[in-house]
Amino acid sequence: MRRTRTRAATLAAATALLAGLAVAPAAHAVTAHHHAETTLGQLAERTGRYFGSAVDNPELTDTDYANLLGKEFDATTPGNGMKWYATEPQRGVFDFTAGDEIVNYARAKGLKVRGHTLLWHSQLPSWLSSGAWTADELRSILKNHITQVVKHYKGKVFAWDVANEITNEDGTYRENIFYKTIGPSYIADALRWAHAADPKAKLYLNDYNVEGTGAKSDAYYTLIKQLKADRVPIDGFGMQAHLALQYGFPYQMRQNIQRFADLGVDVAITELDIRVILPSDATKLAQQADWYGRVTNACLAVRRCVGITVWGYSDRHSWIPSVFPGEGAALPWDENLVHKPAYDAIRNALTAAGS
Repeated sequence: MRRTRTRAATLAAATALLAGLAVAPAAHAVTAHHHAETTLGQLAERTGRYFGSAVDNPELTDTDYANLLGKEFDATTPGNGMKWYATEPQRGVFDFTAGDEIVNYARAKGLKVRGHTLLWHSQLPSWLSSGAWTADELRSILKNHITQVVKHYKGKVFAWDVANEITNEDGTYRENIFYKTIGPSYIADALRWAHAADPKAKLYLNDYNVEGTGAKSDAYYTLIKQLKADRVPIDGFGMQAHLALQYGFPYQMRQNIQRFADLGVDVAITELDIRVILPSDATKLAQQADWYGRVTNACLAVRRCVGITVWGYSDRHSWIPSVFPGEGAALPWDENLVHKPAYDAIRNALTAAGS
């Protein structure tokens, strides 16, 4: 799913960054003490933003892992617990067990919750994906699903990824079940229904490969501009930012964030991770740290970039190796919950912006 373009990577500055991050044991003790006093979430709050992480329900049973989520972040996104297969496993029969577990954990830890996702072409229950629906039937099903889920979490979820991954790489609409049966009007309808169910929740479109400019992000720019003109309730655009070192950094990211902000919507980095080809080494981790810093700074440079969410925070529970064999080490903490240079790069960017 990731970018197919390549770019020659310049590693000298990244390697220098890693060298600069190396500390003697005594200095590291001071740094660790400082980390205990100010978390990434707290540093982000000083800039008027949040810094969160996705989490999946089984991960909450990993006590050390879950404790780090509650300690370091100020927001979370359920990785799977609010998707359609989990929330409406049978038509008209709703099950909020998984989503509620994460919401309850988040509230106990003082974390805000981003809802993910009300509609997506993947992870649909079989009763829905295998059905032969008329346009009116599917509109009714979609309206009921969105209404019931959003109402259930009204006041508990501050933002929703309403429609996820609805375009192809060339900017055309993805021919998912909703597009093929209803047509493109399902997008505006979904936003209207979500707004009616919770007028205070911020409503987003969300996708990958849209961090830089190109056909796909151009299509979202045109769509959001039209939705705004039609007075459809659209509050934000989510850039997933599943990046990979081998495909090059989206160097137009800040400018791209700004042009969406200029439409009058918020922008969020919603699913950030930066994978490497394994095995990892010091050079790759230095380049990865540079990229994490660049993404953070791109968001910090635009007032309406409201927050960053990493898609998991430790390689212990990353989704990357199972989907991209031979790749991994994508997150700011390693499998042993020891933070990597990426963590320091994020921290340094947030600290500089909040000082």
